[in-house]
Amino acid sequence: MFDFGCQGNKNNEYNILMDKTELKRRTQRFAIDIIKFVEALPSNRSTNVLSNQLIRCSTSVGANYRSACKGKSTADFINKIVIVEEEADESIYWLELLEEAGLADSARIYPLKKEANELTAIFTAIGKTAKSNQQNNKL
Repeated sequence: MFDFGCQGNKNNEYNILMDKTELKRRTQRFAIDIIKFVEALPSNRSTNVLSNQLIRCSTSVGANYRSACKGKSTADFINKIVIVEEEADESIYWLELLEEAGLADSARIYPLKKEANELTAIFTAIGKTAKSNQQNNKL
């Protein structure tokens, strides 16, 4: 019933993005890549604070996406997808801080930022489509 962004709609709009299982794997891989990245960073006060924030939001992307896929209503799904989008975007912020403060190598951060940007775009699109579908169903 509430499959937008999780399964694709009747027009296969999300097939371009990926299916539910692939997106779950991708968000989990993102979290694992962030964890490995953080574990390789030198330990100091600033890096530890920023790294903790980065781990929290990046692991939240996959956890909240899984929760969204089990949404009890369209409104519940939309609310959870918005959280996923925000957490992916927040991951970009913490990666940028680590990079701009010179606490991590840009070459190592680049693929993580790229993935966070792509996930943000995917979940933004899913949220917009779900909101549009919800409005159209009210008419």
